[in-house]
Amino acid sequence: MKLSVLQSVCPLDCPDTCALDITVQDGRMLQLAGNSRHPITRGFACVKMAKYPERQQHPERLLTPLKRTGAKGEGRFAPISWEEALQTIAEKVTEAIKKFGPESILPYCYAGTMGLIERDHPLAFFRGLGAAELDWTICSATASAGWEANYGPEKMSTPPEQVAHSQLILLWGINVLRSNSHLVPWLKEARKQGARIVHIDPYRNETSRFADEHWQIKVGTDAALALAIGGEILRQGLEDRDYLETYANDLSDYRQACAEWPIARAAEFCGLEPQAIAQLACDMGGEPATFIKIGYGMSRNEGGGNAVRAITLLPALLGSWKHRGGGGALSTSGAFGLNTTRYSGLHLLHADRPHVNHNELGSALQAEQNPISTLFVFNSNPAAVAPDSQSVHRGLTREDLFTVVLDHFQTDTADYADILLPATTFVEHPDLYTAYGHYYLQWAEAIVPARGEARPNSWVFQQLAARLGLDDEVFRMSTEELARELLDSAHPHVSGIRFEQLREQRSIRLNLPVDFRPYSAGSNFTDRKIRFTPAPQQIDFQERLSPEFPLRLISPPGAYMLNTSMGNLTSLIKAAGGEPTVLIHPDDASAYGVQDGGPIRITSQQGSIIRKAIVSTDARQGVVVALGLWWPKLSPDRRGLNELTSQRLTDLGGGSTFGNAVVHIAPAPLPVAPNSHDGSTTDDDL
Repeated sequence: MKLSVLQSVCPLDCPDTCALDITVQDGRMLQLAGNSRHPITRGFACVKMAKYPERQQHPERLLTPLKRTGAKGEGRFAPISWEEALQTIAEKVTEAIKKFGPESILPYCYAGTMGLIERDHPLAFFRGLGAAELDWTICSATASAGWEANYGPEKMSTPPEQVAHSQLILLWGINVLRSNSHLVPWLKEARKQGARIVHIDPYRNETSRFADEHWQIKVGTDAALALAIGGEILRQGLEDRDYLETYANDLSDYRQACAEWPIARAAEFCGLEPQAIAQLACDMGGEPATFIKIGYGMSRNEGGGNAVRAITLLPALLGSWKHRGGGGALSTSGAFGLNTTRYSGLHLLHADRPHVNHNELGSALQAEQNPISTLFVFNSNPAAVAPDSQSVHRGLTREDLFTVVLDHFQTDTADYADILLPATTFVEHPDLYTAYGHYYLQWAEAIVPARGEARPNSWVFQQLAARLGLDDEVFRMSTEELARELLDSAHPHVSGIRFEQLREQRSIRLNLPVDFRPYSAGSNFTDRKIRFTPAPQQIDFQERLSPEFPLRLISPPGAYMLNTSMGNLTSLIKAAGGEPTVLIHPDDASAYGVQDGGPIRITSQQGSIIRKAIVSTDARQGVVVALGLWWPKLSPDRRGLNELTSQRLTDLGGGSTFGNAVVHIAPAPLPVAPNSHDGSTTDDDL
């Protein structure tokens, strides 16, 4: 009966990677709170993770291995033993290798947990087999490619603690109050010291109302605005010439790119006021402690990589990296110099393995040549999250496709599984955590027993490796052994951090100066030069507005529904209004006969869905804002948002174009709602 408060780490795909205090009684998780002793978490958890005890004890957690008994997609299963499940999988994989080769086997996975072992170690199994390699491009690839094109490998950012000293802050394409909420206290501290905060985003949201100014920019015009600002800084001679002379390559191409976007042209193109752009450029040039935080959502369109490049060159143009509180932020992930040579099987990679892009799963599953014979899904829910859902569903219904899904709940993807396996949650297994929003390395123990017969991902794939004769030492290493090897690194940021120390303290800051200023001494390229040439450009979209599809669709995170990770929790569904909604500007609603609160049909070239419309100026005219990613099976029409998106890729990094779709809207008959949600449906861990 004794209550215990035990430490853990949030596993969700979020820059904050919060340290948690979890109240446990008799092996049950009762309450979750942010760790007040952690310098980033500072005692609060987001509204989603605060509800995790509801998820942990959910009555429909998968608790035993299951085997399909109905047609694919029907979601009918019967319990089987772990022995039968593992033997069936091993036999099917062996048969597929003999008939089609190991390259016909594909893992589809991503960031359902950010714990390094349970996220990445399973990849060693597939790399040992010689399976097809999945390119992780669905989320951050484009923004990362844009940043690294400027600054080289190993992405770093101004530490969040330093933002308290910023004097001019641009929050560009990110709703920090929902997607990076633990940055907000530092923003408030900066404001107390006189900082001005500008939010640039086509969707007016909580961060817009928090900021001093909101610039409701047209979708996909970010590069033009950044180039116009850069051009005005150069025209007025406000650039840091000493910094650029030392740490930048040739600026001539960049100057030309900026010259193509004079303020008047950019203002009209972006839907902004020219005087405001000119004044912001002047203010940035006069304030060394200018800080720019960008989000990943703004990169998910055809020109996203160039937009990231154009925006993130501005701190270099100003020399802001040299100044306390100056610089910018996308990700801190490159600072964690762990020894990653073996834990995910990089040493086992086959040089000639085929690659499958995250965003082209539908095409890969339906390819006539070299078809995928076997699909393993873990830490993801592609039936809901992958682009072009109809194509993905057609692939998943193939009778000759053997599909294995590891999850916590019976998701939309799990309905298509041949074998469905119960996975442990983050409190049921140990793991090691890096971050991409701060510089703290963290360790979490298992703090409650696994429910039912749930097993960690790592255990499952090590068992399969043994049955299939993969004998590399990595398949026999425990989580602790893998963590010790990851920490066995000569990289100066982690050198000397011992596993015993981390296990005891649970959170350790990397070996970085308190006043860390990344890129103050140039880029991470070997010549230290920041790449202004070749210059970024404003990219013309191929998927253009037209009379048939006159509106642009974007899908930022909702207040309670971000992605499908917590998608079945009754409390969050109710808080989000009980069903998925889209925001429509009043002028667009009037033009297309849409009533506030009424159902509308949204149609793209890929498909159509029905959603509840909310008429609001929070949406820019010409833009449909779909809030959050809901489970298709819990939507009134049983269709997901990705019915509308395509497999088109971005300009850099092969990323997703979720912010690219052009659509038409019209009033629609009310769809037949799914069974009322009583807390007994399902969830995944994407």
